[in-house]
Amino acid sequence: MIVPGGRRPGSPAPRRARAFLYSAHLLTTWALGVSNVLLGLMLLAAPWLDALRLPQARAARRAAGAAGLYLLFLVASILASRDPAASLGALSEIASFGTFFVGLVWLRGERDVRRLVDLLILVGAVVALSGLAQVLLGYGGIDRRIRGPFSHYMTFAGTLLLLDLLLVARMLVRRERVPGRGPTAWLDRPAVSWSALGLISLALLVSLTRSAWLALVAALLGLAAVARPRHLLAAVPIAAVFLVVAPVPLVHRMISIANVRDESNYDRVVMAEAGLRMVAERPLLGVGPDLVKRYWPVYRHPSAPRLVTPHLHNAYVQLAAERGLLTLAAYLALLGCAAAAAWRGYRSGVAAGDGAADLHLGVLAALAGFSIAALFENNWGDTEVQRLVLFLLAVPFCLAAGPGEAREAG
Repeated sequence: MIVPGGRRPGSPAPRRARAFLYSAHLLTTWALGVSNVLLGLMLLAAPWLDALRLPQARAARRAAGAAGLYLLFLVASILASRDPAASLGALSEIASFGTFFVGLVWLRGERDVRRLVDLLILVGAVVALSGLAQVLLGYGGIDRRIRGPFSHYMTFAGTLLLLDLLLVARMLVRRERVPGRGPTAWLDRPAVSWSALGLISLALLVSLTRSAWLALVAALLGLAAVARPRHLLAAVPIAAVFLVVAPVPLVHRMISIANVRDESNYDRVVMAEAGLRMVAERPLLGVGPDLVKRYWPVYRHPSAPRLVTPHLHNAYVQLAAERGLLTLAAYLALLGCAAAAAWRGYRSGVAAGDGAADLHLGVLAALAGFSIAALFENNWGDTEVQRLVLFLLAVPFCLAAGPGEAREAG
């Protein structure tokens, strides 16, 4: 198959252009305006760089179908919105899904995926360091949380959560540790990997973001149960030591997770109740994208602490309330397809000694952590975090495709 410009899909120039454009828009999510420009350039260049085809694998096509249904229901929810003009801005999410669809086509095999994942971890360590440096400027308290280069501390914590779990899975499972080999062999050096993990984990802890903490602990326990069951024996002693040596404000913040009288916890309960009332009234297509904030005063419980809220602090309830149960079902189907593919890839990779097993497990852990955090925050509605998740949703299928599929499809 010849693409516009007369080059074949496997020739070096388009391959390098694809790698640059796709990697650049993900590596700059900390500067969303730059990332959006690069995403737009990638989408404009896609027809000229061989992106007008679907992957051959049936599992990848099912995931692409789920994503297509999600976008179809998004458009339907805008048309059925109580105020279609106010909901039109949600159409920008169609462009964001270019990260998923183009990733399915452009990334081929372990080398492509590992290079990008490792670079994302390196950028994450730098972002974490910038957040920790803000402590010197008076940040770090509950009223002035560190946020790095992002506009909000939740975006900062949500990004670090994904990268932390990818790195832990890499360190637990990766077998190939030959210095100087591979696209990003520098991360195989223990000094580099442990330094990156320390920076990312410490910044996540100092961010005081309880939903990310809870998601991280749950996903780490799952990682240990799958890859290193004996490590679970150390969980209780480590937790006990941490509670003894950690600063009192940090321990108090952790304990508050289970406090039913905590105002923030109660706030999330009444938000979920209001969201379910919206779903009951308009179950299929919701009240309309970007309209939850407008209709919150109508549905809020009289005892709710907030008179105004931008979202419902629960990604699942937010999707159902805004866009209906059809959109939520398509979203869950997309997550399920990717998680199932990652699990199959990990199991088969371990059995066959495949070097990509850690990438499959990392994707599974990151999606699990993201999904747990989504119970307490609208992280799917956070563009920077969503963009990374869309990449992770494509990774299991890219690993399964292998570097030769593009030429075979042609």
